[in-house]
Parts: sequence; C-alpha cells; structure tokens
Amino acid sequence: MAPGAWTDARGFAALDDFERKTGRHQAVFHSYHRGVRQLFPTEQEMAIARQPGRERILLINWKPESTTWARIARGDRRTDEFLDRLAAYWKQNFRDRFFLAIHHEAEDQVRERRGSGYTARDYAAMFRHVVDRLRANGATNAVTVLIHMAYVPHTTKSWFSDMYPGDDVVDWIGFDTYSYSDPGYGHGDFAELLNRRSSLKPGWPGFYNWVRMHHPSKPLMVAEWGVWFSKRNPGHMAEFYREVGQQIGRFPAIKAMVHFETPGNRKGQDSQVDSTPAALREYRRLGKLPVFQVAVS
Repeated sequence: MAPGAWTDARGFAALDDFERKTGRHQAVFHSYHRGVRQLFPTEQEMAIARQPGRERILLINWKPESTTWARIARGDRRTDEFLDRLAAYWKQNFRDRFFLAIHHEAEDQVRERRGSGYTARDYAAMFRHVVDRLRANGATNAVTVLIHMAYVPHTTKSWFSDMYPGDDVVDWIGFDTYSYSDPGYGHGDFAELLNRRSSLKPGWPGFYNWVRMHHPSKPLMVAEWGVWFSKRNPGHMAEFYREVGQQIGRFPAIKAMVHFETPGNRKGQDSQVDSTPAALREYRRLGKLPVFQVAVS
C-alpha cells in the first residue's frame, strides 16, 4: 500500500497507522520519487523493507523529469549520470529485489507530434534506455513495472500499443484504477474496475482483458487502487470490498494489489478504508482471505 498519500505523514508513521487499523501486515510498500537528484530507496524506505519480522517489498515509482523522453532515450548526459550513480548506490546499499516503475501513467503526457519528444514511441524508447543502462551497470535487482492509467480515452488511441517497450525490459504490467461511489463514470463492482469500458468505444475489451490478450506471459499488478468515498452513497465502499473478495478468483493474472490511501487528493477525494465503520470491517475481512496471505522472502 501507499500510506498517507497527499499528506505529510508518509513513511513509517502512516504505514504503522494503516497496519494497525486494518489488522494486517502489508507486503508491499509503495513510494514515489522524481527527478535526478535524490537516490533511492531512502534510508527510511530501506528500513521499511527490512523491518525485522515484517519484511516488505518496495514498489518505487520514479519519474525522471530531467528532459524529454526522446532525449533520455538518446542518452541525456544528466540522466545517464544519475542512472550510473543509482546503480552504484544499489550495489553498495540495497541488493534486495524490489519493484521499479518508470514514469507511471505516462499516457497522460503523450504528445503525438513529430519532434515533441513525448510520443508513445519516445516513451517506449526512454523506458528501454533506463532499464538497459541500469542493467549494464550491474543493477539487476530491480523488477521493472510498466504502469498505465487504464483510462479508456487513452487506451483506445491508435498509439497506445506503441508505448510498450518490449518483453525483455518489462517484467510486470501494472495499472492504476479507482472505484467511484457515486453513479456515473467508474461506478461499479470489482470486475468493472479491472475491465472498465465505454459505450463510446465498444471495441475496447477492458484493461485486464487487453493485457491477457496482448501480453499473456506478464504478471499483472493493480499498482494503485481504492474507492473514492461519497457521503451521498456511503455504503458503496463496504459493498465494493465485499465484491473484491467474491470476484478476485476470476482474475488469476493479478499477482499484486497495492492500495492508495489518502484523506484527500488534488480533487479532495478520500480513499481511507475506515471512511465508515462498515467499510473498515469489510476491508479487514478482505485481508483475511487466503488469496491475500502472502509471504515476503
């Protein structure tokens, strides 16, 4: 899970609070980094991964943001220097296996204009360059994750498939998706969350189905998920958590689900699992199901 998102209470404090209220250990800790200055994982993130008796896998989300995707793919000096330092930092300080997401939700920034530096193919080339550069420096402990938004107006673009960097540099495929408590866009059950469609694009099969058709060998991660609470429909959150437990067996390609916990994002939306007592009870029951009993080794 990603604890305390959009607040100052991130890290151990937010993680401890979430594990206390949900009554279970979280196997994956999700953090976010950007730019080419701070090396990661930080000391706190390493301590979270290695907490005695409560070991966790890190999911580190990194956006380069040093220059355009096209320039990074061509070998931007500043980015390459950072990647070289990062690889050396891992070899010296953190040899544990961890998930590395490279510029998640990138389709929102695609600009399909020649020379923009942000075309779909530019993204794929940037992703490949980053992975190749890290691996060439001996940084082989990063399990790479390509994370999409799974937003239908993007996934149905003619360029969407061009974003894929290649099976050899993508280990897992992930997507970020949320359930909306009010009727309208994104309102539905767990199956709707994973295979969200649009009447305007009837040929789109849903993201889960699309990945299974085009990349059947890749494990799938719901890299961000949650339910946006609504005072107008307060019972939806608890109902949704029940549906996750009832339907998860229909989607065997999902190998990780990473909750995104925030009292308020940029739009003021709240995904706290204890938004109602009933929601918290159902989330705690969900966490006790056999499918979610995993060990970190």
